[in-house]
Amino acid sequence: MSKLSKGDKLNIYREWTIHNKRAVYLSKKYGITEHNVWYLVSLIDKHGLNILDKSYVHYSADFKLKAINRVLIDHEATNAVSLELGLRSSGMLYNWIRSYKENGYNVVIKKKGRLPREHEQRAREVEERKRRIASPEFKACCREHIYKKIGCLGSKAKRPAKTEIVQAVKELRRELGLGVKTILSILNDPNNDLPSLSRSNYYDILKREDQDEIKHHNLIKRIKEIYFELKARYTAPGYRTITDHLHNEGFKINRKTVYRLMRKLKLIGYRMKRKKRYDSFEGEIEDRIKPDLIKRNFFAIKPSMKWYTDITEFNLRGQKLYLSPIIDGCGRDIVAYNISRHPNLNQVMTVLDDAFKANPALNGLVFHSDRGWQYQHKAYQYELACHGIEQSMSRKGCSPDDGLIEGFFGILKREMFYGKESNYANLNELEKAIKDYIHFYNYERTKTKLKGLTPIQYRNQSLVA
Repeated sequence: MSKLSKGDKLNIYREWTIHNKRAVYLSKKYGITEHNVWYLVSLIDKHGLNILDKSYVHYSADFKLKAINRVLIDHEATNAVSLELGLRSSGMLYNWIRSYKENGYNVVIKKKGRLPREHEQRAREVEERKRRIASPEFKACCREHIYKKIGCLGSKAKRPAKTEIVQAVKELRRELGLGVKTILSILNDPNNDLPSLSRSNYYDILKREDQDEIKHHNLIKRIKEIYFELKARYTAPGYRTITDHLHNEGFKINRKTVYRLMRKLKLIGYRMKRKKRYDSFEGEIEDRIKPDLIKRNFFAIKPSMKWYTDITEFNLRGQKLYLSPIIDGCGRDIVAYNISRHPNLNQVMTVLDDAFKANPALNGLVFHSDRGWQYQHKAYQYELACHGIEQSMSRKGCSPDDGLIEGFFGILKREMFYGKESNYANLNELEKAIKDYIHFYNYERTKTKLKGLTPIQYRNQSLVA
């Protein structure tokens, strides 16, 4: 309605009220939408003709936020709120809401005025962009990019979902700088084999996603809190870990919903390539090599049925630290551990003593390890035999046979060591961090394979059962 003069607006109101002209007739006559005709008449009816004399008003961030909250949180109609506040255009509040979402649910007040030089530069950039988009080379490049992105969705047996296509179109808009109309025209070309998507369907799915975000407002807030809390302590958690925490707090939410919301919020789990592990193999003594009794069947029905152990190395700027833990096959909890500057026999014997003190009844336990020299030592094997423990060893050079303990080492180092070496000034700080992490792993870190429980929670549950 900004292109209409005050006289035009008065004429519209008179023709509507006095001559009973319809909105269709007035919209065609004055070149505006029927909705704008209705809004103008309703605005004058509510606030009187003086509303047309109202000069430009600068709306504060607080004013805008209250108006937005009335729509998004209190679920009031946008047009009703606009009329009550006396906004001269029905599109103002819609624009505030769109800007609010685009800026991470923060109200942004733009500075008034612009430097002439910046204005000229911006105009040149716009013209250059128009010429670039109009060129046949750019169109061909965009078409190829769109084919590649959309074509990789779904599978041979199943077409991609509409929500996947909408997400791809949103990404293409950012990557190529094109409008929705241009991308969809290429997508819906009958000469290609790509899935089609109408503009109405595109905007309908976007609207439903926005409503979904409003519906899960409290959930989104809690996801952020859990994510940054865990990231500050160790590393960025994945959506499975976040879901387990939410379930433990009483949220009834599907794992896929958490994954989708985290993707929207750009909360991504931490990934890093594993480094070479410590290897303690120094040869074999034939009569001390034990058969593999586990055969990669790592899970145990009850605690203290299957234990696993190994040694891993932490190399902090040339200084080395060695961790030797024992992990239970039932709850995947760390039964005992020792941290040492040297991977010697004393380290593994100390771990055994600590484990035996905490778990006195171990008859029939299967204790699995690799073929490291410590585990072939007479003193070590004698100690196991005295407690009625049956020793098991993996095959030579076959790390998957030790998959459970190797998996723990991978989790441990990815979440608190790799990429974070600069956080530790010396080995003492690193040792403390390892101890803190093992406590976190046992008592706070949930696992999907343990039904969303922590290792200690699962262990306790198994003991009760």
